Amino acid sequence: MESRQRVLVINPGSTSTKIAVYEGYTPLFMTKIEHSLTQIQSLSTVEEQYDFRKKVVLKTLDEEGINLSKLDAVVGRGGLVRPIPSGTYAINELLLEDLKDGYAGWHASNYGGIIAYEIANQLNIPSFIVDPVVVDEMEEVATVSGLKGIARKSIFHALNQKATARIAAKALGKKYEDLKLIVVHMGGGITVGVHKEGRVIDVNDGLYGEGPFSPERAGTLPTGAVIDLCFSEGMTKEKALKLMAGSGGLVSYLGTQDGHVIEQSIENGNEEALFYYESMAYQIAKEVGAASTVLSGEVDGIILTGGLAYSERLILSLTAKLEWISDILVYPGEDEMLALATGAIRIINGDETAKHYPSGKMLSELEISGGK
Repeated sequence: MESRQRVLVINPGSTSTKIAVYEGYTPLFMTKIEHSLTQIQSLSTVEEQYDFRKKVVLKTLDEEGINLSKLDAVVGRGGLVRPIPSGTYAINELLLEDLKDGYAGWHASNYGGIIAYEIANQLNIPSFIVDPVVVDEMEEVATVSGLKGIARKSIFHALNQKATARIAAKALGKKYEDLKLIVVHMGGGITVGVHKEGRVIDVNDGLYGEGPFSPERAGTLPTGAVIDLCFSEGMTKEKALKLMAGSGGLVSYLGTQDGHVIEQSIENGNEEALFYYESMAYQIAKEVGAASTVLSGEVDGIILTGGLAYSERLILSLTAKLEWISDILVYPGEDEMLALATGAIRIINGDETAKHYPSGKMLSELEISGGK
């Protein structure tokens, strides 16, 4: 396969769409297109949403003088589709259908794959998604919940966890597939993944499920109290879900999810803020400790990443609690755009083979070109 490396990256958020063009691993152009909430709310159907965003993306690229004919692939942020193994997936008809229908729920990231496919299809080049949040490599024993009919789900920051684990592996002078790692993504939600030889064999459901509370998510809660809450007067399913993800965690205790604001409050002597911030660190460390038992204590490294990894206070607290388990590696922030570009470039360069959705089987070069 010819080594071609110009990739358009599309990463939609709730009220924005990030786009970038990479030449190899170097960004030639990158921007964040803001959409007003009024604009977004006026678009009542999925078709209206992705058509609006696609037109804005193409208009922006045209204004920046980006020659679309020089693109070799388009990659979009994958959305809530069927549970699939990690990897880069060529967008086929079933994947496109599941993105449009919201197979496993709805999130703005669903638009990424749809727009990527439509632009690439017009240019007769391949389109991909990379490591969506529904990546599922959990071992069967890890899916057991404790109540028949309910299984633990794999919903986590797969894109950043996988990308950061690969960076850490390189720093350690080893292959990702040869390591046993615990990766902690700390952002609006917090997920702790057990990475064993290239697969995330256990991870907490970072959306509505379990694990440490985070700036805006409640994490694991006492079951009886949750049942009481759900049957309380005026409570609806929508309200309950909003409490768990969006109004839980630090927001519920301190009224804000902004780590900078909370740390400044702590610096100003706010004992309540300090207590709940340390409580979050306590729960993160406890989750990492539990994760280490999955690897029988054989942990090559604990990786701390995400926006909260910029917090020196949080990193010091976690290091004090966890350094007895293994070395701590800190990679603040998350570079989703580079991670998406890298996933596509590995396919273009022939370092990996694109996968078929939803089987996860490898595709031939001909199948990738046709997107079948």
